[in-house]
Amino acid sequence: MIKLVRVDHRLLHGQVAFSWTHGLGSDCILVASDTVINDPVWKTTLKLGKPDGVKLIMKTIDDSIKAINSGVTDKYKLIIVVQTIAEAKRLLDGCPQIKSLNLGNTKESKTTTQVSRQVFLEEEEIAILRELMDRGVECEIRPLVDDKKVDVASVLK
Repeated sequence: MIKLVRVDHRLLHGQVAFSWTHGLGSDCILVASDTVINDPVWKTTLKLGKPDGVKLIMKTIDDSIKAINSGVTDKYKLIIVVQTIAEAKRLLDGCPQIKSLNLGNTKESKTTTQVSRQVFLEEEEIAILRELMDRGVECEIRPLVDDKKVDVASVLK
C-alpha cells in the first residue's frame, strides 16, 4: 500500500525518516532515483539516515515502476521519495494508480519561483504539476505529516 509519494531533493532526512514514517505507520521507504542508484556516497548516506525498523529500498525510476506494478511492494506500507518533479511525473506516468503527490523540498535557483517556504518551481515543473492535476492527481505541499495540506493549484499563478 502506497502511503505517500514525495518530491524531496534531499530524499531521506529527518522529515521523511521520522515525521512521515511514524505519522503514516510506514514500514518501507523506496528511494526512486536514477542518480542515487549509481552513487555509492548517496547510497551510504541514505542507509545511515534510515530509521530503525523501516526497510530501505533504492531503485531506478524504471525499476521502481516495475516493482510497484508487479505487486511486490503491496506487502509494505510504502513511502516513495523522488528528487525532482520530473522524476515524480515519470513515476506517476508509469503507475497510474498513484493519485497523490506531496511536494516537500525542491531546490532554489535563479530561475525558480518560490511557492512556499521550502518549494521552488521552474516553469517546466509548474507545467508538469498542472498536467498531473488535470489528470486528477492531488498535488499538495506539506513539509511534515501534521502540517496543513496546501493545494498546489492555490499557489500557482
